[in-house]
Amino acid sequence: MTSTTDIGSRMSLGVGAIIGESFSIFFRNLISIALMALVPSMLSLLASSALVGLDVALGTADPEFSTSFGFGAWGMAIVLQISFYSLTTALLVQLAYDAKLGRRIQLGRYVTPAIRAAIPIAILSLIAGVLAGVAMIALIIPGLWVYAVFSMIAPAVVIERVGFGGLGRSSELTKEYRWPILGLLILIGIFIGIFQYVAGFAADLTVGSGQFVAMLAYLIPSTLGAGLSGVSVALIYARLREIKEGVTVDQIALIFE
Repeated sequence: MTSTTDIGSRMSLGVGAIIGESFSIFFRNLISIALMALVPSMLSLLASSALVGLDVALGTADPEFSTSFGFGAWGMAIVLQISFYSLTTALLVQLAYDAKLGRRIQLGRYVTPAIRAAIPIAILSLIAGVLAGVAMIALIIPGLWVYAVFSMIAPAVVIERVGFGGLGRSSELTKEYRWPILGLLILIGIFIGIFQYVAGFAADLTVGSGQFVAMLAYLIPSTLGAGLSGVSVALIYARLREIKEGVTVDQIALIFE
């Protein structure tokens, strides 16, 4: 008798389909996604600026590491950025599901679940980042592979409400599909990198026009990159649940209604 695992292992992740749908949802809901990502991104930038200065937060200057205070402030800024990015991802995962189902986007409905999930996602993402960094020291490929292993932390925490069990749940979901997930994330990451490059270039170009102008120039493209990332992660998660557990996106969506 063929087990569910054996069947699932032969099913394709559908990298091309996920990329196509990610961009479709992204462009159809561009304004909603931009608004959803803008607020936490702005708060992150303001908090980081208070710690290390706006030029460092924008990436137009190098952080100060000559003193323990400077290093500590930079470390705290990184933690804050991860926390706010986690909040953004938690918001966008919910938006992506409503968009995939053709339901009306309700920005206010996503806030409470996202805030509840933000701290576990941030802590687990930090742990996963450290693990990936350690693996990266040995060789690039293992580091990227670890990144793929834990790439489903955010949707697992937001949708399944597994809390700090997100590391284990992500590892379980990505098993047997980590290489195609990695390839997909790299492809999406190229486009996100373009957004981030544009953000840095725009900030550098407008830094002499005042802080507010430089902030906007940086935030607009960077939030779009965060939006594309959140949507693609949500769709990968939905596909993995469908392959490995036979759970449709409609059934998943009922969990957080």
